[in-house]
Amino acid sequence: MSTAFRFDILTLFPEIFEGYLGQSLVRLAQERGLVEIYRWNIRDWSVDQKHHKVDDRPFGGGPGMILMPQPVFDCVEAVQARCPDPGLLMMLTPAGERLTQQIVRELAMQKRLLLLCGRYEGFDERIRLGLKPREISIGDYVCNGGEVPAMVVIDTVIRLVPGVLGDESSLDEETHSEPGRVEYPQYTRPRVFRGMAVPEVLLSGDHGAIKQWRENQTKLRSRKEESS
Repeated sequence: MSTAFRFDILTLFPEIFEGYLGQSLVRLAQERGLVEIYRWNIRDWSVDQKHHKVDDRPFGGGPGMILMPQPVFDCVEAVQARCPDPGLLMMLTPAGERLTQQIVRELAMQKRLLLLCGRYEGFDERIRLGLKPREISIGDYVCNGGEVPAMVVIDTVIRLVPGVLGDESSLDEETHSEPGRVEYPQYTRPRVFRGMAVPEVLLSGDHGAIKQWRENQTKLRSRKEESS
């Protein structure tokens, strides 16, 4: 039985993830067997064999089309059955709870996440009521679908999967590693660029002074974030 962290993406457009899944840490995590990511096309569970229809007009009228419950229910239940662990079903929706680093930590404690991506004008309400997913939003705005939010969830969660990051101690200093915490500014070569110089303390070799400067900068930046 695999010990890798598993993501199952349920979407109408699995090809959107093609480039993303083949790059950077996401690719390396899969190659090293730390993470498994599967994509499933909801249309494959449509009962409409000719057009693979998955949406219809809303009762009561209104703009756009709504995802029908049947293909979504059948897709979710079939994908859950692919693994002994049914996993945590997540619905990516603007109406969900705001994704925070604390929620990311909670998600990383799971072994498997199923990411349900919406499209058009959203889901038939019975999908939410019947499947009882955890509803997650990545912010107070509307995306064209749930695919980009699903990438955000994957990108944030895999960083907390043991072994994915080369230096896991860096997690302790990252922005939002604690509520409201913003990381101190970083510099590299050259020492002076277009008249902007690296702070002298970072060149001093005095590790105590550097540590104190970084702590002060973190506090300063965090206060600005809270007041904005």
